[in-house]
Amino acid sequence: MSASLRVVSETREPAKTRRLITIAGLEKTYRTRDGDVPSLRPIDLDIHDGEFVAVVGPSGCGKSTLLKLVAGLIKPTAGEIRIDGKLVEEPPDDVGIVFQSPVLLAWRTVLRNVMMPVEVRKLDRASHLERARKLLATAGLEGFENKFPWQLSGGMQQRTAICRALVHDPKIVLMDEPFGALDALTRERMNLELQRIHQETGKTILLITHSIPEAVFLADRVVVMSERPGTIAAIYDVKLPRPRRLEMMGDPIFSALTQTIRGHFYARGQID
Repeated sequence: MSASLRVVSETREPAKTRRLITIAGLEKTYRTRDGDVPSLRPIDLDIHDGEFVAVVGPSGCGKSTLLKLVAGLIKPTAGEIRIDGKLVEEPPDDVGIVFQSPVLLAWRTVLRNVMMPVEVRKLDRASHLERARKLLATAGLEGFENKFPWQLSGGMQQRTAICRALVHDPKIVLMDEPFGALDALTRERMNLELQRIHQETGKTILLITHSIPEAVFLADRVVVMSERPGTIAAIYDVKLPRPRRLEMMGDPIFSALTQTIRGHFYARGQID
């Protein structure tokens, strides 16, 4: 990798300056019968309240491991993660998760799938039922509440999964390659939908993606990870106004930033 590509762009302080997620000295090594497999080298990262951060990197660099650590689904080997100053030792209530597959229960209707976190957390059903219906309407799924997952398109299923992640009103939404299985046109529509949800709710979003244009289009900052064991190679501000339109992908600033990020991977002859 050339020296110029190692330089992290000068960052500006986000408009919302309260640090919501603090990642300090985070490391993860998986223990296997064949020996230790390092996944993450020390990672330090602050994510601010209401910020949209996207993470890109080569396959196997530990992107999904990072998300699982923030979600409290696995424990770090070293370092720590704090949300609102509280150490993450188990899955926090203030986090919603969207995976690559919608993971909807086939025998439950759309509305009952969305209500799953409410049932698991034993929250007030009446107030959250109203919120679930509003979220479905916002996501363009009004009238589909009583349909089953097999009656929905891939994009509609993923929108249902996003509503499920938001129904208990979490501060943070973690998304692990949520649109990777969708066709290109549906993926573009989902990018616009996710941008709108972020603007309307003000949620803090951490997105894992293999798509550099998707990361630049959606994020306030793009975090670039190195090869495994992964660490942060660079962080770039996305200085494009919101709301963003798909036409902005032709903007010189957009093109220059995607090329700069892509250069981290082409320098080694590979890219996801």
